[in-house]
Amino acid sequence: MITRFSTLYVGHIELEGCGLAGTPADDRRYPNERLIEVFDTAAALARATDALGYETLWLAEHHFQHEGYECIPSIPMLAVDLAHRTERVKIGCAFNVVPAWHPLRLAEDYAVADILTGGRVVFGVGRGYHSREVETFGNPMLDGEANRELFEEQVEIILKALREDSFSHRGKHYTIPPDVPYRGYQLKEITLVPRPRRRPVEIWQPIVSGSARGLDFMARNRIKGIISATAEELAERWIRDYQTVARGYGRELKLGEDLILGFRMSIDDTQELAVRKARPYFEEHAKFMGPLGMLRYSEEHVKAVAARQPQSPTAATIENGVQNRTWLCGPAEEFIIYLKEVERRYPGLEHVMVSCPLGTPKKIMKENLARFAREVMPAFK
Repeated sequence: MITRFSTLYVGHIELEGCGLAGTPADDRRYPNERLIEVFDTAAALARATDALGYETLWLAEHHFQHEGYECIPSIPMLAVDLAHRTERVKIGCAFNVVPAWHPLRLAEDYAVADILTGGRVVFGVGRGYHSREVETFGNPMLDGEANRELFEEQVEIILKALREDSFSHRGKHYTIPPDVPYRGYQLKEITLVPRPRRRPVEIWQPIVSGSARGLDFMARNRIKGIISATAEELAERWIRDYQTVARGYGRELKLGEDLILGFRMSIDDTQELAVRKARPYFEEHAKFMGPLGMLRYSEEHVKAVAARQPQSPTAATIENGVQNRTWLCGPAEEFIIYLKEVERRYPGLEHVMVSCPLGTPKKIMKENLARFAREVMPAFK
């Protein structure tokens, strides 16, 4: 039964000339005084979601984007600030780009943020999808398979650090701790200090291509999944696959349990008005994400995602998105009807995430969130 709602802010600034006919993505370059707008926007959204009853404000970690699309490099640090500006809303990491961190430092920073916020930070891990991030923070000498292996080993170290009182690790890329003398004895294990306030730690990961390897890694390590901005037929397949793989590790989950289902959203009096309002930001999102191979509006799109191949920004339209339920566009009553159907279809699903695409002005994001909270959320209490 759906009882929890959250939203995602990827960290974009106020962009002018949005849409396919607007400023080309690669022509955008902003000075630092513009890029730091994201922190005021994050604070405004945190206060709004806190007051409106959303459970979590998810934030995205990214690096080096002078184009102004995704400009938050450290979610744990920002989460501490936002928690002190709000009363109850959680701050979610969607997602920490693991190759950008030493795994022990990420575990430490999360633990400190969890303590300082009274347990209001939600941990999430991702591998990153921008080549300038993956290649800079990963190992540019490794091929795609080896970089996946590196990510998986890093996550395994993080899990040990957060879940075990003391631990050691001997892997392909890391030996923790080194076997060295320490104060009269040979060092064999280490302890994360401090450890998080809340244990066991709930960890989330995006389901982006629905690969068997990715789902197996998540289920084996008891990592929960977020499926967002993905065509309905693909989401349904992955929800069932996640349940099946979890069963193989002895976990009997209801369909949709331990998952979040996310949608892009534009709410207005009619579908026509909602689509018209969202179109330039849909197109801006596609203009930026398509060449990175990150659109998931069709089977072909997902094949490109898995192969890390670029997609055309015009390969999908907002009408496609509405039809395949990647987008919810229209009046509140239509949202409620559809989400009630989702609830019936996935009896274990408790958590839905609604968000606006990158480029959406702060004012419109707040208006959408307020109207959704007033007109849709009460139907699920």
